Amino acid sequence: MGVEALFDLSGRVAVVTGATGRLGSVMTRTIAAAGAQTWAVARNASRLTGLAEEIAAAGFDCRPHPCDVTVDADVALLGQALQRSAGRLDVLIHNAHVGRSGSLRSSTPDDFLAASDLALGSFKRLLDATGDLLVRAAEDSSPSVITVASMYGLVSPRPDLYATEAERNPPYYGAAKAALLQLTRYAAVELAPLGIRVNSITPGAFRPGGDEEFLDRLGRATPLGRVGSPEEIATAVLYLASPRSSYVTGSNVVVDGGWTAW
Repeated sequence: MGVEALFDLSGRVAVVTGATGRLGSVMTRTIAAAGAQTWAVARNASRLTGLAEEIAAAGFDCRPHPCDVTVDADVALLGQALQRSAGRLDVLIHNAHVGRSGSLRSSTPDDFLAASDLALGSFKRLLDATGDLLVRAAEDSSPSVITVASMYGLVSPRPDLYATEAERNPPYYGAAKAALLQLTRYAAVELAPLGIRVNSITPGAFRPGGDEEFLDRLGRATPLGRVGSPEEIATAVLYLASPRSSYVTGSNVVVDGGWTAW
């Protein structure tokens, strides 16, 4: 059996939230290229359309669906659309993210609440809206839910790598991602009897995005001596999405160039 056949997702249905981001767009392209009917979810409709058209031009099935995952009604409509069109869901990737910066001193309680709602609340909304579809897919497949965390959900940022306090990775981001890792483990245990697998991916620093000088400093502080390219996360996503990882649940795959190994 060839490598492509090993990770073939033909006949399966996938959802990727945060689909137009620098990592989300790679995840969306990867899942679609593996043969899945891929629903690209994000707030910006024009960027979604552009991504879907690019993927369709390559011969793959990508369906743009504008949606704010922090809005109950939006996520409910996503679930209804999936029900009408596909009747099942094999892969759910929770990747929605809003980039912000700041420090413990500059952050507010509302910042922590908003970060928690995006990471945790939206994950719950997505599971509520698509749970029955995942259960249906479990009748003949091994449905996979993947959350996207962060190296800063495992370790603290190094303040000395940032030029100013205002540019730091904010504490509420890492706190929310750490909580998402725990919620992933919890969901994995609770959903396992239904045949649904739940795992997480923890990315490190990736290009493009952010100040190049800062990324160089970050790379030099990484055991591999560089930051990652978005394509380097594609294999981990595809592995967890495919039935080839059918005995993997409750795990966290770290793709960070060794950052959290220090």
